Amino acid sequence: MTSTPAEAQRLRDLALLRRVRDRMDREYAQPLDVEALARGVNMSAGHLSRQFKLAYGESPYSYLMTRRIERAMALLRRGDLSVTEVCFAVGCQSLGTFSTRFTELVGMPPSAYRQEAALETEGMAPCVAKQVTRPVRNQEARASTPT
Repeated sequence: MTSTPAEAQRLRDLALLRRVRDRMDREYAQPLDVEALARGVNMSAGHLSRQFKLAYGESPYSYLMTRRIERAMALLRRGDLSVTEVCFAVGCQSLGTFSTRFTELVGMPPSAYRQEAALETEGMAPCVAKQVTRPVRNQEARASTPT
């Protein structure tokens, strides 16, 4: 089977998008913006944003912030860093933006999470704690079920 030029381009774009996503996973604590990510794969920022959202269901910024929040959750569970230290350790430049995004994804502010997470994951293997405390992506925090 021969593929069309459009299909071949789509496959090349997907490979480049995987490189962008892998870079965000690796360098989440670095100052990354869409323009820099796009330059790294020789795409325009607009094209990268559109294609990334088509491929992964969310914008590059949203994906990066979710990664940062996941890492922040792990650091907050450890309990040895303040919320401000965690904010900057995961690459966020604004404590307000970090707290807002954290609350949107996790359903509670980072300070409350830090207090509760230590109790909820006590005695749990770190790999299990990471899985059960993973933030919800592409939607708001899960609604609390009444007990």
